[in-house]
Amino acid sequence: MGGSQSLKTVRRAFEVLDLLWELDGATASELADYMELPNSTVYDYLQSLTETQYVRRTDRVYHLSTRFYTVAGKMKHRDRLFRIAKPEMKRLASETGELIGLTVETDGKALILHEEEGAQALSLGTYPGAVIPLHTTAAGKTILAYLSDERVAALVEERGFTRQTEKTISDPERLREELARVRENGYAVDWDEQVLGMGMVAVPIIVDERVLG
Repeated sequence: MGGSQSLKTVRRAFEVLDLLWELDGATASELADYMELPNSTVYDYLQSLTETQYVRRTDRVYHLSTRFYTVAGKMKHRDRLFRIAKPEMKRLASETGELIGLTVETDGKALILHEEEGAQALSLGTYPGAVIPLHTTAAGKTILAYLSDERVAALVEERGFTRQTEKTISDPERLREELARVRENGYAVDWDEQVLGMGMVAVPIIVDERVLG
């Protein structure tokens, strides 16, 4: 019973962090209203999170602290793929003038691990740490193309077909055809599927049988 209660406490603490992110800061009473909990309960969570330095307080308003930057930065620079890929990405960005991205799969979604901007790079609204549906972007499709049919079907059933634009793939059969083309050509493209007016090209990077975009 005690263990179950402890897990509930941990989950609720993360709910507080998620809400602080979504609301871009809030008072204890505002969070209590959203979570339908007593003010005193939410205040205790905020006090504990402030003590861990993951939350900061300015007057009566609580925000996520910059400690998240520190942790995320350490995780990124600890990643061997990032350390190896960064110099090559900088070279490509310099030679092409375009935006060069490195994408990996996490929890069935595409995570942008790193980006390098060339002189002519246009802003796509993406950034390192952004998570987007795999089927909506060239990099995500290169990852899907090298997963098993069973894994792709499971992801489609679990995640569905979130549409970023009217051009986003929203049909299982069309996705299967697209992934077959990616395997045949060795690269993927998307035109207006993630951002209207933009086109992207991606190739797979296969590391120990793990496919990255």
